[in-house]
Amino acid sequence: MARERSKGLTPGRAKNLVGVAKVVAPALIPVVAPLAARAAALVSDRYDHYRARRLGVPVDQLTRYSGRGARLHARITGFAEALEQVEDTDRPFAEAARTRLSQLLAAVRAAERMPAPRRKAAHRAVGTDLDALEAELLKRLGVS
Repeated sequence: MARERSKGLTPGRAKNLVGVAKVVAPALIPVVAPLAARAAALVSDRYDHYRARRLGVPVDQLTRYSGRGARLHARITGFAEALEQVEDTDRPFAEAARTRLSQLLAAVRAAERMPAPRRKAAHRAVGTDLDALEAELLKRLGVS
């Protein structure tokens, strides 16, 4: 009966592969390294665009919003910019909203250093307040 050859990795085959790698690897590094660097840069760029799209901000402003409260921070900033449209017609609302936005932003920043359950509760509370402010702003802008 003929003995079947093992197709697995034997010590002899491993030694041969290491020898081949020692010869081939130095020749491949100058070719592979630039390709790997370009691939890493492309992946990083795509991920930045993805994060910016999720936050609703331009990519060049992405560094302003970091941490677990980044989405809320971006929402507060966007709301503050939208508030400028009502400022001429309803100054008391705009001033009250700006005061509340600065309080909410402080809460988001403070929540970054809280334990997870407290941080999540604080973020939910800030999100609820923002929802109410946004609904009021839309009502004042005539959007139902």
